[in-house]
Formats: sequence, C-alpha cells, structure tokens
Amino acid sequence: MSYLETTAQFYAEAAETPQEGLCCVSTPPLQLPGLKIPEIMQQMNYGCGSTVHPTELFGEPTVLYIGVGGGIEALQFAYFCRQPGGVIAVDPVAEMREAATRNLQIAATENEWFNPEFVQILAGDAFALPMPDASVDVVAQNCLFNIFEPEDLQRALSEAYRVLKPGGKLIMSDPIATRPIPPHLQQDERLRALCLSGALSYEDYIQHLIGVGFGQIEIRARRPYRLLDTQNYNLDEPLLLESLDSVSFKVPIPDDGACVFTGKTAIYAGQEAMLDDGAGHLLQRGIPVAVCDKTAANLARNFPSTIIMITDSTWYYTGGGCC
Repeated sequence: MSYLETTAQFYAEAAETPQEGLCCVSTPPLQLPGLKIPEIMQQMNYGCGSTVHPTELFGEPTVLYIGVGGGIEALQFAYFCRQPGGVIAVDPVAEMREAATRNLQIAATENEWFNPEFVQILAGDAFALPMPDASVDVVAQNCLFNIFEPEDLQRALSEAYRVLKPGGKLIMSDPIATRPIPPHLQQDERLRALCLSGALSYEDYIQHLIGVGFGQIEIRARRPYRLLDTQNYNLDEPLLLESLDSVSFKVPIPDDGACVFTGKTAIYAGQEAMLDDGAGHLLQRGIPVAVCDKTAANLARNFPSTIIMITDSTWYYTGGGCC
C-alpha cells in the first residue's frame, strides 16, 4: 500500500475503536461558555494542538475543515459559525465521517445551541477539495498535513490557497522537527500515519507556505510534542518534535518578501521622541512594537543596537503587528 492508503486504514481503525491519546495531544480542548464536548469526541481528539483561535473567527465565517476526525474541532468551529453549512468538514475515510456524524448528533443532545446542520460532512481529500475557487473564509487542518510527503504537501497547500477568499486564513496545527528526520523513519508508513516521521523543520514548513503564495504568516503557539528516543527509533541522539500552531493569510507577498510573525518586538531607545525607519514603521521611544521577522532584521541591520533593541521570538503571537 502507499503511505496514504496506510494512513487511511489506520484512521479507519481509529474511528471504529477510539484510541485516546493516539497523537499525544499536548493541549486540552478549548473551553468556551455554553460548549459541552462529548466524552467520545475527547477520546477521538487526534491532534497535536488546536486550530480554533477565537480571534480568527469573528463575523460568522465559512470554515472548511480538512480531516474531520471525531468532530471535536468541527463542533468548536460551529460554536462561532452558527449557520447551516457554516462548517464544511472533508474527510476521505468513510468510517471517520460516520463516527463524526454520530458524535455530532450526541453533541446536539448536550448543547442547546448546536444544530447538526451547522456542520456539513463531505467525502473528499486535501488534494481535490470539493469547493469552488475563493469560496471560504477559513481553511483549517490539525495534525494532517505533516503526514504528507513534500510533493503532496505542496498540492494540499495549493488547494487550500485556491478555495480561500482573498484575505482568507489557513489555520494549521502540525508537528515540526527540530532537526531533519532520518530516512529510515521517514520511510516508515505507520510512523508517518502516527504523525511521528513526516514532520519538516520549522524553516522548511514556513517556506512551503510562502511557496504557494501566502504573504503573511503568524505563529500562534510552539511547544514540545514528542521525543523520539534512541532505543525505540534507532537514533544516535534523541529527536524532539514540536507542535506548531500557525495562521497564514491569503494576501499578496510584498516585494521584499513575506511577513512572518513569531512574537518579536522592536524598542526604540534614541534621543528623539519618535523614529521613522523609512519603511512605514514609526517607533515611539521606549514603547515595544510587534514586528515581523523581516522588519526585525531590517531594523537590527539599519540602526545600531543602542538605538533599536530587538527581543527574541516568543512563538506566541496574537496579531496587531507592523504589517
């Protein structure tokens, strides 16, 4: 079987026999007023982080969720998109679609506000999304795209870009690797299905997003995910995987390159009350300003360290920066 067939079989089994902690979930489900998550959904929470960021979901957006899983994030998205078909969930595995449908029916009995019609579950995969061009506000996926080999990842990202409206958002949570994963692990199809051997480095992951056209990328969270030890994975030294939550915006890439926000700030410490860097950024003396990594590098290069202080990345950026 191909690695995609192996993955589909693996998650068909996980749909019929829930395996709590299958993907070593590192964050508990988001707690929201009036939202009750059924126990079965929590058992089937097969993800490494979260794609449900309330600040991205104002105005009842249309959300396309790729890989419905047990339905937990479809339910969470529906909390913000309370309209029939406001959440469209796509999954190639029939057993997972059926499980999510059952779970959402349970959710309807436990949440007075929820109508199962808020979530439409469709057959389909990340490489051929059953949606027209520029038709949705948000595309989201949790712990799926890291399974793809690089060529397939590029196809999936291009499809997400295609169906997003201008200004739309791709919200993702995926494992990344702190160093390249050795070939013997990359070629293990079951480990790939388990989200343990397909992860890219942070730099490669971001470049794939920029390569399909996303002009602004914001890192919402970065945290330890799993440690691959030397004994069980035949490694010379342990390899740390991290979980990365990101939001990528379908906006044009500026002439000087994409804007990637990782939580850096710039602080002006000169004699004047204000510094104009000549590139559209005004810095008030002593006041930290959130800046993208590109702007941080330009400021550090163009102004002495006594004039501009650049703080390290926090990896927890929530918006409102220089671009």
